[in-house]
Amino acid sequence: GSLYCRVGIGFHLQIHPDGHVNGSHQGSLLSILEIFAVSQGIVGIRGVFSNKFLAMSKKGKLHASNEDMARQLVELGFRGSGEVLKREDFVARKAAAEASRLSERHQQKTLSSAGKELKDNFLKALAEREEANRNGKMSSIIFIRDRNARGQEVSAYIDYAHRLKVEEFDAYFSGKKKLFPRRTDLSFYNWDKNICCLNSSPNYQVIAENVCGLLFKNKSDRKIINVDPKVYPGDNTTRTPIKTDLYLQVVIYDHVLRRKL
Repeated sequence: GSLYCRVGIGFHLQIHPDGHVNGSHQGSLLSILEIFAVSQGIVGIRGVFSNKFLAMSKKGKLHASNEDMARQLVELGFRGSGEVLKREDFVARKAAAEASRLSERHQQKTLSSAGKELKDNFLKALAEREEANRNGKMSSIIFIRDRNARGQEVSAYIDYAHRLKVEEFDAYFSGKKKLFPRRTDLSFYNWDKNICCLNSSPNYQVIAENVCGLLFKNKSDRKIINVDPKVYPGDNTTRTPIKTDLYLQVVIYDHVLRRKL
């Protein structure tokens, strides 16, 4: 036969000790399942003891189960009160939830280091910091010292978060290209030719004319990063030397951003 759920009222399937089965709109200790309307043509079923959910269409198609379904039903406003959304509201919220899931999945895929086989410590260190630098939770400065194609020793302080925005890092993480000092970085120095270039970035202001040496001021929280290895690097900043076979020297300064609530 057919089973009907009245709009706004859940239906409890109950089994008695003698094996007798009946349905009631009132829950009791005999209830094993609660059946309720989620939207037109879709019925939700909750296990009373397991508190697990599933949704099924009138054609018997299973839509979701367990925690996913429970989370969705909570998002749609179901609290065991029998409240039912209109179909257009249900469809709209379901579409929004799906868009949110796809957005999170896309964000994971946009990480250039994702799925790459990273063998060198430097690339591993970049991968560990990539997401935080992309989403603004961290602002890392990378110091690299190495020799260029002409054999000249060069070094630079690189704004990692800025480089991530303006460059494609897949080639770096895959080993096809090498992250290298540029004259457009925060600070560039050619040790053989004694050439120095200083450039502020969207994230940092370069402070060079002071007795403390080279400093970088974060434009978000206005904290100062001191790159002198003999002194304290600054509030919310850590200095990490990286052992690597790719460069003569690498040091990463990680500045954690404390956003105001």
